[in-house]
Amino acid sequence: MKNLLKNNIRLSLITFLVFSFFSCSKDILKETVISNIGNDYMNTAKGFEDAVRAAYSSMRTFYGTQLGLTLTEYGTDIYATGADGSYKGFHFYDTQLQPTVDYLFALWDELYKGINTCNAIMGRAANVTGLPDATKKLRVAEAKFLRAHYYYILHQQFGGVDLRLTETTGPTKDTKRATDAEMYAQIIKDCNEAIADLENKGQSSDYGRATRASAEALLAHVYMAKAYGPSKAGDDFQKAADLCAGLISKYGFKLLDDFASVHDENNQINSEVVWAVQYATDQLYNTSNNSAGSDGGGNNLHLFFGMQYDIQPGMQRDVFYGRPFKRLRPTAYCLNTVFGERVNDSRYDKTFRTVWKSNFPGTKLNPSFDNSKAPGSLNFASGDTTIWIPGYEMSKEERATKKYQVLVPSAYSEALFPTLQKFFDTKRPDKTEPRGTRDYFVWRLADIYLLQAEALLGLGKTAEATDAINAVRVRAGYPGKKDLMKITPSQMTFDFLMEERARELAGEQTRWLDLKRWGLLVDRVKKYNPQAQAVSDKHNLRPIPQTQIDRSNAGVFPQNSGY
Repeated sequence: MKNLLKNNIRLSLITFLVFSFFSCSKDILKETVISNIGNDYMNTAKGFEDAVRAAYSSMRTFYGTQLGLTLTEYGTDIYATGADGSYKGFHFYDTQLQPTVDYLFALWDELYKGINTCNAIMGRAANVTGLPDATKKLRVAEAKFLRAHYYYILHQQFGGVDLRLTETTGPTKDTKRATDAEMYAQIIKDCNEAIADLENKGQSSDYGRATRASAEALLAHVYMAKAYGPSKAGDDFQKAADLCAGLISKYGFKLLDDFASVHDENNQINSEVVWAVQYATDQLYNTSNNSAGSDGGGNNLHLFFGMQYDIQPGMQRDVFYGRPFKRLRPTAYCLNTVFGERVNDSRYDKTFRTVWKSNFPGTKLNPSFDNSKAPGSLNFASGDTTIWIPGYEMSKEERATKKYQVLVPSAYSEALFPTLQKFFDTKRPDKTEPRGTRDYFVWRLADIYLLQAEALLGLGKTAEATDAINAVRVRAGYPGKKDLMKITPSQMTFDFLMEERARELAGEQTRWLDLKRWGLLVDRVKKYNPQAQAVSDKHNLRPIPQTQIDRSNAGVFPQNSGY
């Protein structure tokens, strides 16, 4: 399906074991050899190219998985817990959120495997035979982009971590925590060096590889995170704004005309995608070499936002409507404020599924949640509407006139709610298959416009920020109402920006990172998420995995405060 993925399997078995001793087991003194392929393989042209491809695979632990979703959307102002699932400590910020949670060390270990593979690529490139120097230079630039990206994720989640910049070839307890300033300095250095040597284009012809645009998008996000923190510099907003302006103007990226088409599963390679993590139709290629939270591999975000449609009268589970794992449901703030304007703005209708049609016909069926229907009064032929979510509080008398169940806000629950539909995957072979094949869009152009607006607002350039945000808003308008979506500079406030990012990017693994970046996680979660009132300042960082502390020299790798 995608060239980048074709050789990842071999490296899933060898590269992470041959090149990634650091953080690859819970006990660093117990190493298990699972391949007899020699360590010199990477010094060949084929082995080196395979290693670079493999360096991308750790992204599939964080992007497009329940693990990544748990660390980016759980416990925010726009998403609360659904009825099912574990890891709810990330929603509630309660005592379940401990250093021993397996998601934490799964992410830590897998990203360090990716980092060590990148370090091996950089360290060994000069000795690789059979490849032109220009190709090696390009591959090293990809490795620098990936290493910067992995450290960016780790830093945002955990704070200062162990900055390992050379290949680790054996077990070690020699670790230390870098400072915030050291983390940013290294990530920015890697980004700038990658930008200098990557392909000067938006999307690579070998789709999924990093390009100059990919690295610039990462660097823009890094500067924006830095701009609010203790290591901030006076020019962080300006640098981010300049990078965003270049991404918008230089590479041919374009916003699609219709918001819904951005997430069309049949349109995955489109002009709005700045960089995507690749998934394949062949599930052998989708493993990240770490199954924690991934439900066996594949992009499985289609599982987690669905309501319990499949036990309602006239319905049964199928591939089209998906497996409803009920992990996340939108908060009242999300539905009523963020998506409250629905006359001109199409994003409520195009973000949430609100209609289900019968795939299990029957007569004289009993209603399950709509008290306007008498027992035995529901009759459904195939394709009839069985459930409608109007999005407002319809009277019982009006609901009684409908031949289907109407789910009104007062009846929303942890099992029944408007269902985010961005990630649905109808290409799965059957209704039980959890492993999706869709690519995961890490950055798309709308995000870049919104980031530019935020940077410009930080610079006090309100008129320019208004222009940037209006580009996104105009696209989101219904036909004939697009001009009505434009706001004026007087409306361009930080509160409006926060809500606009939620409207555009709901569910796209950004919200927790946004709230943390702004320093508003505690304030906004306390205001808008009643389930998460235990949130406190310590939750701006996750606990360091206990496994990492245990395998470091005593006292040199302290736990984050409060855990």
